[in-house]
Amino acid sequence: MKLKLHWQILIGMGLGLIYGIVAAIFHWGTFTSDWIAPWGKIFINLLKLIAIPLVLGSLVAGVASLSDLKKLSRIGGKTIAIYISTTIISVTIGLLVVNMFQPGHSVPEQMRVKLQETYQSDVGAKTETAARVRERGPLQPLVDMVPDNFFGSAASNRNMLQVVFFAIFLGIGIIQVQNEKSQAFLNFFEGLNDVVIKLVDMIMLMAPIGVFALIADTINVIAKDNIEQVGELLGALGFYSIVVVLGLAVQMLLVYPSILKLFTPMKIGEFFKGIAPAQLLAFSTSSSGATLPVTMERAEKNLGVSEEVSSFVLPLGATINMDGTALYQAVAAVFIAQTLGMNLDLGAQLTIILTAVLASIGTAAVPGAGIIMLVIILESVSVPSAGIALILGVDRILDMCRTVTNVTGDATVAVTVAASEKQLGPVNFED
Repeated sequence: MKLKLHWQILIGMGLGLIYGIVAAIFHWGTFTSDWIAPWGKIFINLLKLIAIPLVLGSLVAGVASLSDLKKLSRIGGKTIAIYISTTIISVTIGLLVVNMFQPGHSVPEQMRVKLQETYQSDVGAKTETAARVRERGPLQPLVDMVPDNFFGSAASNRNMLQVVFFAIFLGIGIIQVQNEKSQAFLNFFEGLNDVVIKLVDMIMLMAPIGVFALIADTINVIAKDNIEQVGELLGALGFYSIVVVLGLAVQMLLVYPSILKLFTPMKIGEFFKGIAPAQLLAFSTSSSGATLPVTMERAEKNLGVSEEVSSFVLPLGATINMDGTALYQAVAAVFIAQTLGMNLDLGAQLTIILTAVLASIGTAAVPGAGIIMLVIILESVSVPSAGIALILGVDRILDMCRTVTNVTGDATVAVTVAASEKQLGPVNFED
């Protein structure tokens, strides 16, 4: 009997964790980097390879299938409103848990200095990038969203928002024409979408191996042939990590189920069972963009979301909905301030909410992008940006956790919008 995909991925994660620990103990770091890690990179590259064709095909087909602008504006309005609402809730939860437990007061002075020295070079690079972002004008995000060359935008997954804009714009154009010529054009994008979904099935055959390599490489990067360094790092930042994970758990296990309970007929257990493969993949890749093909496939096949809704809501969510990232940024900003002995008043924390919500919309759906936006948030409340050195050591692990929340939020909104449009079919767990 063939194991279902989520069990295969879980086994790959478990074996990767065991191998990573053994490799650190026996100093197999070089071997892991040379012979194990590349398989993880190949797996992520394959997912990234089809991300833009998938977004382009699914969004153009999805928007055009809405048949009129009134329907598009209704579904689009619902989607964006729910995304922004869940992000505001997530940032608020982050601030509540970090103020309640105050993890910054538990970091010893000696470890604080050591962490700052260890990651000082990384801080410089990220601060410089954040400075360029911060110097932009207030309407620059809108300017950045509109590409001047589609092929240039399609050359990088970091320009996904521009691809999303072009796809929606093109879909609206097809709606406006509505004749035999536009139908032929639409057929091309529908065919592209179908082909990419088949490619997803082929790529996922490699998922257990790819996940094994990704987890093993993560342990290798953190440990650096010294397993004691992992223990020392987690000991110093363990409480902070627990607070972040606690906030993410509240968002995933309380907020999202409440939305599903109030606005959809779907059972909570069925939802999490259906989306589990995408959650596990999100955890191992730390990229909601790379996970998007699987999220769409599982939402349609397992959760009964119509293709019309999923092809619009999910690509948009992978671009602008970053609940987990926003929550993490709120916790991290206050944690750093606490560690440095700074008190943030109510006004500063309200600033964090506003900045984190806006930053989450513009954060690229790739690993580590959230840390860049965190620098901007720190600067907005006058906390030294060099303070990110305190959290960089565990950021990779927390990035994996917050990506799971991002993907779960996307799926929740897709189910909610589908239910409101009466386009939510029965669940199906047949592989």
